[in-house]
Amino acid sequence: MRPKSALNNDTAGVSDVTPDGEPPTSTAEGVARRSAVAEEQAFLDMATARRDRLADHLQAELSAEALDALERARQRLLRQQYEELRRAREGLVFGRLDGLDGTVRHVGRVGLRNDDEDGEPLLVDWRAPAARPFYTATAVDPQGQARRRHIRTTGSTVVGVDDEPLDGTMTAELVGEGALLAALDQRRTGRMSTAISTLQREQDDIIRAEATGPLIVQGGPGTGKTVVALHRVAYLLFTHRNMADQAVLVLGPSPRFLQYIAQVLPALGETAVVSATCDTLLTGVQVGRSESRPLAEIKGRALWQPTLESYVASLLPRPRELRLRWEGEFYVIAAAPVAQALASAIQGRPYHRARAAFAEQLHHLLADVVAEQREALMDEMEEGFEDILARVDRSMGHDHHSTRTSTGSEIDGLLSEEELEHLRCRIAENAIIARFIEAWWPTLDPETLLGDFLTDRTLLARFAPQLSPEEIAAVSAEPASWASSDIPLLDALADLLGEVDAPQPQGEFVADRARRQRGWVYGHVVIDEAQELSEMQWHMVLRRCPSRSITAVGDIDQAAAAHRHTSWAQAVQAAFGDRWSAAELTICYRTPREVMDLTEPVLKKAGSHNTPPRAVRSSGISPWELTITPADLADAAVRAVRQLQQRWHGGTVGVIAPADRIAELLAVLSDVPVLTATQSKGLEWDATLLIDPPGIAAEPRGWNGLYVALTRCTQELGQLILTQQSPHP
Repeated sequence: MRPKSALNNDTAGVSDVTPDGEPPTSTAEGVARRSAVAEEQAFLDMATARRDRLADHLQAELSAEALDALERARQRLLRQQYEELRRAREGLVFGRLDGLDGTVRHVGRVGLRNDDEDGEPLLVDWRAPAARPFYTATAVDPQGQARRRHIRTTGSTVVGVDDEPLDGTMTAELVGEGALLAALDQRRTGRMSTAISTLQREQDDIIRAEATGPLIVQGGPGTGKTVVALHRVAYLLFTHRNMADQAVLVLGPSPRFLQYIAQVLPALGETAVVSATCDTLLTGVQVGRSESRPLAEIKGRALWQPTLESYVASLLPRPRELRLRWEGEFYVIAAAPVAQALASAIQGRPYHRARAAFAEQLHHLLADVVAEQREALMDEMEEGFEDILARVDRSMGHDHHSTRTSTGSEIDGLLSEEELEHLRCRIAENAIIARFIEAWWPTLDPETLLGDFLTDRTLLARFAPQLSPEEIAAVSAEPASWASSDIPLLDALADLLGEVDAPQPQGEFVADRARRQRGWVYGHVVIDEAQELSEMQWHMVLRRCPSRSITAVGDIDQAAAAHRHTSWAQAVQAAFGDRWSAAELTICYRTPREVMDLTEPVLKKAGSHNTPPRAVRSSGISPWELTITPADLADAAVRAVRQLQQRWHGGTVGVIAPADRIAELLAVLSDVPVLTATQSKGLEWDATLLIDPPGIAAEPRGWNGLYVALTRCTQELGQLILTQQSPHP
């Protein structure tokens, strides 16, 4: 923060270009623009130099050898700081706030200290509380600010500024409207970029919301759901440092989607993050086949959680008298202490941990029985030889001068505590006792156990009575390899069984350790496209974050999964009940108004009761249609794609089609994505070519799928309509 003598209102609204895209023509306007750009260039140069000095200092410290665990932990923290500075070359500075009190704060991707470390920061981190007015201040609520400036850079060069007076002299619908619309008009690259310079107030409110429980964010296409989710991760890790010790899990709908967002969090400086899909959460388990929607819906129901709990409970041994062999003798442990030990071991523990707890108690019980029988035997021996011992004693003349003394079991057969503990250790290490416990309480493999359970109609009927005979027959007839809906069942069963041996954490970084351990508990979970999760997948998430510190973003109207949820309340009831909060994103930034106008009738046919998000930008390009015969599809698609590629050179084009058309189109279109509506979820291109919209609408959840397909473009939408099809809705 730096003092400034007076606010230069001459630069209000200054940009490097006028609204129609031409350079400013008036002399005063040009002078003001050059002055503002030069001022921010000087600051960027100063901030860059400071960033470089800090990075060099950290690199020098990291070159020293770490001699102990404390120093290694310190170097991990320094390495994270170094990586954050290294990645901050692009867009280091992007904003400025001029306070009503004359102070100036610059906002950037990372925070930078001044050379005077006790003074105000040179650059305020976008996640810091001091930066929040950059996203939330308005002319109605200036929050102590007189002006907000958006600074646009390319590399190390300032290329433009956009100023917004916050004194009521100029109003705009969006925060930083000029900078935002300029960013939205940029060509798409196929990789998601950060949006920290253009976040809007409703987005920022969600990003900075408390992480005290499940937060479900409803947002239509183009509202920035993914932007909000990922920037929330960065904000939470910055604000709640303890989360970095536990890592944050980011769940996406597909590997393609994870690849799309892969650079965002590292660009924001966050590395304590594990990215996965629900299918890849279980290490070493792979989905080997697809399955029908009806079967996916059956196995996604919440009923499987109590079903598997009851099934595993039935596998626990029942209390009875136990007869164990120890050093050639048999010892009997009565049913009552066995029952007590079982009840104590099972309480709150999974199957294998309960067995370990019971084994420890069994070792004590056996040691006690051995000691008791030894004591009883010594008592019998003493009674039988009492007279003999007395005569021997007399014959020895009562020699009271003997120096020999006896203790513990040598004198009365009773084991001392030390001897008893030694006996327990010997019992615990004995292979025969271990084999007995294994036979009575066997080790179970979750994959084998689930496979046997799902193919046994008798077991299914007994433990899942909610399933109809037809549903049981369908589940039991499935092939042996795992389908996507099996993964949450396998995860539930693995959790109920628990680890046989406690996993040993490995890896230098917390994210590496978290990836390797199924039972890792995360500090926070962020879910994108959350409307696709089944009830069993929600349980899968909850197991990894029992604190319920969860942020889920999605659009219930874009659901393409097999489940039948049409509201968030239905979707999360099984996992959260009523203990969750809702938020909504209402503004569509990505999809142009011309395309969003097509979505309302499609949403109505999908049965939605939601209002489509409000588009705030226009591309000036009306969606177009071309009617062709099915025989002409391949040639027409190639021509249309080539024309779109020419119009959007440097950007991206995507093709969306019904599933039964994909193979035909892939044969002639090898240089563009050709996807189904479901596969296109979460992606965006400059232009979209939509093939056979009625064919997409005829697929399962097809109206929802068509809604997704219509809203993937940022500029232009073209549609190829096949003859002999019902007209477009």
